[in-house]
Amino acid sequence: TAGVIGEILNRTFARGGAVIMPAFAVGRAQVLLYHIARLKAAGKIPMSVPVYLNSPMAVDATRIFQRHHGEHRLSAEQCDATCRDVQIVNSVEESEALNRRSGAMVIISASGMATGGRVLHHIKAFAPDPRNTILFAGYQAGGTRGADMVAGAKAVKLYGAYVPIRAEVANLQALSAHADYAEILDWLAHFHVPPLATFITHGEPAAADALRLRIAERFGWPCRVPDYCETINLK
Repeated sequence: TAGVIGEILNRTFARGGAVIMPAFAVGRAQVLLYHIARLKAAGKIPMSVPVYLNSPMAVDATRIFQRHHGEHRLSAEQCDATCRDVQIVNSVEESEALNRRSGAMVIISASGMATGGRVLHHIKAFAPDPRNTILFAGYQAGGTRGADMVAGAKAVKLYGAYVPIRAEVANLQALSAHADYAEILDWLAHFHVPPLATFITHGEPAAADALRLRIAERFGWPCRVPDYCETINLK
């Protein structure tokens, strides 16, 4: 993932553009900061390129992340390195000022699927310029602006008007906050007593049904994907 991020960032910087990263405020924003810090430390992207974190919730989550490094896999030194060169954007005025900047920079802002938040202002400001890149960080649900842009939409509606998408649009599909099917099966394998029933209530229909089939084949458990608004008696 870090290599892909570095390639996209350097390609954008070479044409004098900025990279806008719509990101979920809790978890995904911190992962992006971690990868960018590693790329800078390894000399894979320029150290001088400013990185802005523009999401009040992401800022709060990042500070919690730094204070409680013992609760995750990174050491205190790694946590500090992840956040050392990040410029925190707090006020609305500071956020709006970023839209008047130009040149190489990275702006990480919520929301991750461009359904709301400060990132919408940045997309409106930067998406019309082909030098820039809008880099999404994972799954984009159908019907969201993120999904439309990743699918190649030429324009998206923002604040009552259509904004042309001339910037490069990319998606880091490898980033996910969810366990994949193999990890879920490994977790289920530790159950000492089989559940009376197993329900798949998350995911796209095809993926949910594929997981249902895998669970049934491996464990022989009754497993199903409930229909919308279906009522099931658990007695």
